[in-house]
Amino acid sequence: MALICVCSPKGGVGKTMLAANIAHGLQRAGRRVLAVDLDPQNALRLHFGLPLAEEAGFAAGMERQVDWRAELRRTACGVSLLPYGALDATARLSLTRAIEADPERLAAPLREAAADPGLTVVVDTAPGVSRALFAVLPLADIILVPLLADGGSVATLPEIESGRFFGRGTMGTIFASKMRFVLNQVDQGRRLSASVTAALMRHLGPRLLGLVAHDEAVAEALACEALLADHAPRSRAACDLAEIVAALDAALPAANGAQGMLAGVGR
Repeated sequence: MALICVCSPKGGVGKTMLAANIAHGLQRAGRRVLAVDLDPQNALRLHFGLPLAEEAGFAAGMERQVDWRAELRRTACGVSLLPYGALDATARLSLTRAIEADPERLAAPLREAAADPGLTVVVDTAPGVSRALFAVLPLADIILVPLLADGGSVATLPEIESGRFFGRGTMGTIFASKMRFVLNQVDQGRRLSASVTAALMRHLGPRLLGLVAHDEAVAEALACEALLADHAPRSRAACDLAEIVAALDAALPAANGAQGMLAGVGR
């Protein structure tokens, strides 16, 4: 039904945290949600409480074109999770080459999932530009880009919002039109953070879906391998994320209660 691609030119901006908590929030809003991890760091699973020793994932089988449904996980909160899995450097390079030669290895499963009329797919991508990212972007209804409230975001914003981050030409322009932004780790008590926040709010206007406060509860939730709305539901960051989820929920097609292709699938 809908696909949200969470991506960023660089790491450390809260991309995976945002993907996990948005998936959880949309599930709580009454949607069926599939969270997909395309980041080789394999960290999305930790937000959903999967054990650190759990290393299985769909990436290892992608080169052999194993059915992706075999690696689905049923999480405690109800979100279906497709973890990346643990791959060594050699395996990651081999998979990258396989996707370069045949992007449909990745695009086809995502297209199939997004075609489910009752499913919302949230994809966490690796930082920067990759073949995997370019396989996802044409399928995305919303491209969500987290930024930090710092000078680096101001410096990189022209490249991001112009579409140059996605490539020059018509496709870059199309992808740029789908972009929405979230400003993360906002600290109004610090002059630089407050100034950058005010400037980006003016510049981005309605493309800025919301702000997430700098909040220790975010790190604490991850340390506990929990989602923020469960771990600290009254924290400032949890309230901020709830507003962002509400904005996304309103922007997506109405939820469909149909069971769809994932019914009865997963562990």
